[in-house]
Amino acid sequence: MTSRPDDEQRLRDLARLRRVRDRMDREYALPLDVEALAQGVGMSAGHLSRQFRAAYGESPYAYLMTRRIERAMALLRRGELSVTDVCFEVGCSSLGTFSTRFTELVGMSPSVYKAEQAQATAGIPSCVAKQVTRPIRNREAPADEAKLD
Repeated sequence: MTSRPDDEQRLRDLARLRRVRDRMDREYALPLDVEALAQGVGMSAGHLSRQFRAAYGESPYAYLMTRRIERAMALLRRGELSVTDVCFEVGCSSLGTFSTRFTELVGMSPSVYKAEQAQATAGIPSCVAKQVTRPIRNREAPADEAKLD
């Protein structure tokens, strides 16, 4: 049997986790770390990480990087910025880490994505292009079927 105070604490924790997630959605381009995020909602970094993973299925860092990659995809589709400029624009400080994570989530390097998607989404409203090209969460991009033969 679950006690009432435990349920209330769980709801308070979920509300704090939503605030953290909302902050990452808004401030993805800023230098955010788990310690600062946790401090902002009165939790320890370890507790925030454990609770965030339990609630959303991924670590705060993985969630933030997914947000950054989603924004990078939009910027690369527009084709106005270089891959390096996009990397820094979305809040990443390492081009190598950015490229590696981008490739894991999207299934191709940022430069290949930029070249292919600029043509593929031409004439499509950006809100539709964003939905259709959204990166995969909680797993790497699926292997190309041609490679499986």
